[in-house]
Amino acid sequence: MMLQTGSEAGTAPAVPRFLDAGEAALVVEFGDTVDPALNDRVLALDAALRDNPPAGAQEFVPTYRSLMIHYDPLQIDRDVLVATVRDVLATSAAWAAKPTNWIIPCCYDPALGEDIDEAAHLLDITRDELVAQHVAATFRVYMYGFVPGYIYLGGLPKPLAISRRLSPRPPHPAGAVLIGGGLCGVSTFAMPTGWYVIGRTPERLYAAERADAFMVQAGDIMHFEAIDTTTFTALERRSASGEIIARKMSA
Repeated sequence: MMLQTGSEAGTAPAVPRFLDAGEAALVVEFGDTVDPALNDRVLALDAALRDNPPAGAQEFVPTYRSLMIHYDPLQIDRDVLVATVRDVLATSAAWAAKPTNWIIPCCYDPALGEDIDEAAHLLDITRDELVAQHVAATFRVYMYGFVPGYIYLGGLPKPLAISRRLSPRPPHPAGAVLIGGGLCGVSTFAMPTGWYVIGRTPERLYAAERADAFMVQAGDIMHFEAIDTTTFTALERRSASGEIIARKMSA
């Protein structure tokens, strides 16, 4: 499966759809594609509702293109919730956050990016060409999901768009940088995956013991920087001690 992304996405509808997910969740859907402008609307609504949550609202879950609102139907009627969201939408753009630009170290050596040669072969390019295009790309953090700290990134160059495997491969280590389905992701836990592991970062994007366990926010911008295995080992040691080794780009 390949998701439609970036410039292919077209124009997001001005009026979102309100969809029920059971009897206690409302989905505010802005479109059906991976698109920065559409995701901006999702994140702005999420921020506005978190700042002033309606009575009975219990949890907000932003995704690429929609916001799910879990609510208690004994405290707020569904139609009242929809009307409240419509009112908030009129001013929610003011809640849009300024993104942080990150440079994330990544080692693409096959010893750490164990699927990189297989991915390059399927894409009919060399390993160096794959790395060059991945490093040159500008990625956007669209959402968290699957497990704590797992980030889904848009912005993968079209020549690197590759379908996911038909069946998952064995578990990869934490910090895996993956591509699949036209997207990129960074995993924070070892697990099986249908995506292709093309590298690994020594940065810990999620650390439960930190005051702010999640290092990046949805809407942030991310660039990868190629490092060798020796540098990876040194940075991994610093990261394990609690140091944040990713760098912020100046505006």
